[in-house]
Amino acid sequence: MNANAKNEAIEQQTSSRACPPPSETAILEDTQSLWHELHGLAYDRLRLATLETQRAGQSLVTMIISGVMISLSLSSAWLGVMAAVVVELIEKEVTLSSAILLAVVVNLLIALILFNVIRLKTRDLGFPATLRSLQPRHKPSGQGVES
Repeated sequence: MNANAKNEAIEQQTSSRACPPPSETAILEDTQSLWHELHGLAYDRLRLATLETQRAGQSLVTMIISGVMISLSLSSAWLGVMAAVVVELIEKEVTLSSAILLAVVVNLLIALILFNVIRLKTRDLGFPATLRSLQPRHKPSGQGVES
């Protein structure tokens, strides 16, 4: 045999070994691997939903407490306004009513701060990360066949 024939025979043996036909055990291993990946993905999504549920619950409690504090602040502000009007009418003394009005302003500022806390916490109630993870991924524009 010449050298070219020997090289061709070696190449044919090497290429026939590189792509063996898939066996049943390989298919079973691939199926089990896919099943484990699917199980892991489902677990990750469930864990994400659990964490967001906890976060939403904490945000709801914060919002309720802030709402109660706002109502107390607004109630005391209303009482302060009424007290200021009464004191102004009875005594016509500016210093006493100014002190009461200052307390009213402070209560209204506290109510405004708590209102902003509630407004910021409403984002956590919509499960944003879970919804994003459940949406299908889109191909970037310009790739693939467009319909």
